[in-house]
Amino acid sequence: MIDISESVMQFLLAFLLVAPLLGAAAALLPAPPGLRGKSPDQAVLRHGVTVTGAVLVAAIVLALGFDHDHPSKMQATTDISWIPALDVRIHLGTDGISLPLLVLTALLTFLSALHAYFEPPAGPSPKAFVALLLVLESGTLAAFAVLDLILFFLAFEMVLIPMYFLIARWGGEGRAGAAWKFVLYTLLGSVVMLLGLLLIGIKAGTFDMVALATDNGRSLTVSVQIVAVLAIGIGLAVKTPMWPLHSWLPDAHTAAPTVGSVLLAGVLLKMGTYGFVRILLPAAPDGFRTFAPYLAAFAVVGIVYGSLACLALTKEGAKGDLKRLIAYSSVGHMGFVLLGIATMTPTGVNGALFANIAHGLITGLLFFLVGALKERTGTVDLDALSRLSSSLRSAPGGPAAPGRLPAGAALYGRAPRLGGLLAFAAVASLGLPGLAGFWGEMLALFGAFDPAAGLSRPAFLVFMSVGAFGTLLTAAYLLVVVRRVCMGAPPEQAPALTDVRGHEFAAWTPLVVLTVVAGLWPGALIGLTDPAVQQLLAGGTR
Repeated sequence: MIDISESVMQFLLAFLLVAPLLGAAAALLPAPPGLRGKSPDQAVLRHGVTVTGAVLVAAIVLALGFDHDHPSKMQATTDISWIPALDVRIHLGTDGISLPLLVLTALLTFLSALHAYFEPPAGPSPKAFVALLLVLESGTLAAFAVLDLILFFLAFEMVLIPMYFLIARWGGEGRAGAAWKFVLYTLLGSVVMLLGLLLIGIKAGTFDMVALATDNGRSLTVSVQIVAVLAIGIGLAVKTPMWPLHSWLPDAHTAAPTVGSVLLAGVLLKMGTYGFVRILLPAAPDGFRTFAPYLAAFAVVGIVYGSLACLALTKEGAKGDLKRLIAYSSVGHMGFVLLGIATMTPTGVNGALFANIAHGLITGLLFFLVGALKERTGTVDLDALSRLSSSLRSAPGGPAAPGRLPAGAALYGRAPRLGGLLAFAAVASLGLPGLAGFWGEMLALFGAFDPAAGLSRPAFLVFMSVGAFGTLLTAAYLLVVVRRVCMGAPPEQAPALTDVRGHEFAAWTPLVVLTVVAGLWPGALIGLTDPAVQQLLAGGTR
């Protein structure tokens, strides 16, 4: 790690939030003649890579300058009065809980911009695309960096419009309905959440998250905490998404462009679970304890439901969409995050935070791979992708039967690197020991084995058992996907399939490496989050 002064750290954190907004404004301006390259479209896409690359570098330097010996301490803090009448302040800072999410957001946004540069999105002018991508990055980073309830709400809402347009204008079939569904669900949840945030701020006399965490709910009556947790929890649960408030997610992922799916799953869903940890756990612990068993119950139902939905999509003849399958898998994976949070224990909450990062890395990689597969084969229909040469073998030398196009069968033989990466991402997603997906789910289950005082241990043991059963279902559907898409004899008349290209290798390698590093060295991440979680659960008294 490097020694960086506090003033430089403050600048770096502010730069993360402001630079994408300035870059978005610049993207809408005409490019100078010397920077246009072959075309203005190429220039603006290159601009997106440059700005997101600068933000990623700043995030890495911020992480290197972070005091890893005191990760529970809020660092790089800025505290400026903004609306004195309401005591709303521009309060920024980062600790061991938010720092990994800041770096993850910067990384995935940069990789998305890189993907868009080499494979420009089909749709309107790239100017608007790059501007929306940068506004989305700024809003997401702000959600993880602000320490004021009102600012958190503004950042929470800031990402809705960019994601709506990314889906509605650059998405695929059914994009308009999916975009509207995404906005309506999240907006209605946010309205209820705002009421809860205002209730906490008014009753506690402050909107400052650090002060609320230190107070640990002592200035709020139990009834106020219960109402606030219910209101805020609904808004956060929609964004997470928690069963049964998840139905917007499969449609949004199915219609979204590759970049939209990567960012939606990789970082936007994390805003909901982050709000549970940063706001509800420390500010309203008694109210949260009341709802914790119900949150855990919804979480494990989501785990099983998501896995069963994925299994149904893998059946032959179901015409399962791979993007839709990954979306349903996210419902299950985020169920483990919610289960860990519901335990109200350091073990469970650390597991939830670890699973957040692991899900962002692995699911981001999966959506990149599925996007590449669609670009090569023209489909993400699992039946088409998995169709072997049975019809060809039934009539040697004859043409394939109508509708039996050998789109992607035997991926190992036709594009071995692409097939190998898809299998790697699948086994990482199912929680194979040694990869990132394992630790978060295991710690969440361990937390449920011994929940916090005041919670029913028998009930949480049931939740733990159901969650463990969900891991078996997860393994089942992901292994079926690998078997159907990657294995088998190559079709006799299959067209050539391009393997991993150079820019794809560059974009996907960081996700693969981090998935392995997090799996083999989990202490690097848990060492950051654990002291901060311990202090948060203790009300800032440790």
